Amino acid sequence: MLPTIKKERPMGQEFRTNVIGILMAGLVLTGCVTSTLDLDGRGDIPIPQKTLAKMREMGMRSTDPVLVRIFKQESELEVWKRDSTGKYALMKTYPMCRWSGELGPKKFEGDRQAPEGFYTVNSGRLNPNSQYYLSFDLGYPNRLERAKGYTGSALMVHGACSSSGCFAISDNYVAEVYAVVRDALQGGQQAFQVQSYPFRMTPENLAAHNDNPNFDFWMDLKAGYDQFEVLRQPPRLQFCEGRYKFGEPVNGVTPVDPLGQCPAFEPEDQQVAEKSTGDIMKMQSLLNDVQRPGLAYSDGGMNPVFRKLLAKKGPQYLSEVTSSTLVPVSRPKAALADPFVAD
Repeated sequence: MLPTIKKERPMGQEFRTNVIGILMAGLVLTGCVTSTLDLDGRGDIPIPQKTLAKMREMGMRSTDPVLVRIFKQESELEVWKRDSTGKYALMKTYPMCRWSGELGPKKFEGDRQAPEGFYTVNSGRLNPNSQYYLSFDLGYPNRLERAKGYTGSALMVHGACSSSGCFAISDNYVAEVYAVVRDALQGGQQAFQVQSYPFRMTPENLAAHNDNPNFDFWMDLKAGYDQFEVLRQPPRLQFCEGRYKFGEPVNGVTPVDPLGQCPAFEPEDQQVAEKSTGDIMKMQSLLNDVQRPGLAYSDGGMNPVFRKLLAKKGPQYLSEVTSSTLVPVSRPKAALADPFVAD
């Protein structure tokens, strides 16, 4: 269900806040739906009590560090938090309402591509007065992307269901995500890592996309994905030779030029190396049998739960349940053409 925001509101708005959750439960939606959240003081909205209770059950505090992962193909955003063991655990997965472009990195201003890569978000990148309710800036282009001449600005995770290079997760969901990352930053975390991927980096997905011109770039990203999957710690990353490089440089030598030669790195953790090797072997075994139907995107995607609502009730209705200020759904026909089918 969408997070319940604890504010005074007229009778009937509780239904509107939870309308997507009702859809997930397979119930029939009826009636008129309008905006649900107040704009005043929205940057100070507390984390919902149910989410705080879930954190406590998982051995987490609201001020513990966070990490965010984004998956375009699946249209999902994950929030991870460090728990009492010192490792990161998946706190919650949020369906994404809209992202734009195709699978692949953003390179130029105006290309409608949503970024792929690793980003660092500090408190200065939080925007409590966003035109899309609440947002945080990913910090695109990062140092590697700038060195490659990539351009673009204000690439955000924000509310509503409209994107021209951003990740829109609806006002209700961004209210909760914003509160969670805000409290972690206020609790002492200087910045949190955002990992943005084209899809979950499984052997099956890699096999399905192995002929994509971005495949080598995605394999670089997978090295960081594998480190986090195994170690449950934000991977340390460097930029060199025009690539992402993960791990610890020998003697702490940090590369200065993102396009320059990489220094020597400490040997990779054995468990991480075994996972990476095993995934590559499995991917190769799947290449002859993999099916690649409908992998092209018209213009970005939408999580199936929102797509179902868009198909059933139309873009105006979806705008009303995802945006307090009735931001229109961007390119709804393209959203309905999203080729991803959830399991």
